[in-house]
Amino acid sequence: MMGSDFSDIIIGGCVAASVFFTFLTVDQLNKVVPEDDREFMDPLPPVIQFIWPLIRIIAYFGCSLLPYPYLQSVEKRLRKNGVSYMMLAEEYIALRVFSAFSFLLVWCVALKLIGQWNPLLYCLLPVLGFFYPDIWVRDIRKRQVDGVLRTLPAYLDFITMAVEAGLNFTGAIEQARKKGPASPLTIEFGIVLRDLRSGIKRARALHRMADRLDIHEVTSFVNAIIQAEKMGSSMAMVLRIQAEQRRNERFQRAEKKAMEAPVKLIGPLVIFIFPTTFMVLAFPIAMKFIQEGMF
Repeated sequence: MMGSDFSDIIIGGCVAASVFFTFLTVDQLNKVVPEDDREFMDPLPPVIQFIWPLIRIIAYFGCSLLPYPYLQSVEKRLRKNGVSYMMLAEEYIALRVFSAFSFLLVWCVALKLIGQWNPLLYCLLPVLGFFYPDIWVRDIRKRQVDGVLRTLPAYLDFITMAVEAGLNFTGAIEQARKKGPASPLTIEFGIVLRDLRSGIKRARALHRMADRLDIHEVTSFVNAIIQAEKMGSSMAMVLRIQAEQRRNERFQRAEKKAMEAPVKLIGPLVIFIFPTTFMVLAFPIAMKFIQEGMF
């Protein structure tokens, strides 16, 4: 009995020492990593912010050594999904590596506690953890597209009213950012204004916004503005037509989703609601038959 208690104390001491030295190592490595300047970066989610020092260590000592073409392709994917202003390509790859080890560690502990052993899970869990950040990025992309499509008509209305009131296009975008609803377009139009103030031509700045968002409606709006500028057409009229067209498209998307709702409800109805209803209705009948001795 005494030997068992002594061994438990030794194991606990080893675990505490390993945790202490792990934190000490992370702290020393974090001092070597260059300071993270996030003044012009988007805020990190709370969970990622908690593990961010470890992510930067992995990115600095490991992921920065990856081939440049691969890092460039990851950076392009992050830019398309609206995460390029949150983290760099090296940091995103480090997040995937950390997620893979975290999935493996958490499930190893869970399987050990319940006394199960499945070698297949130990092979699949790191793969699942490695690709889990991609699911998170796709979710951000979906929210970004929904936010842009929902608020684009309102922003175009604000820009149209500002242009008709006598402001130039740059001033109209600035007023739309101040008065418009909060959405990813607020950030994107802010980047456009920053590009214009740095000397980039308007057509180039708008094209860069269209490339970043990669949304058909935004690309159509940008092409219409550039074409109107080249042809000397009325900017206010083009903006008003674009706003009306985007509003009609938003209404059509809402109608489409409303028509798809009954079809999507068939699955839950058949799997969950109908069986429960039949059980509630059949229970009194079955009990009646049992009481009368028919079974």
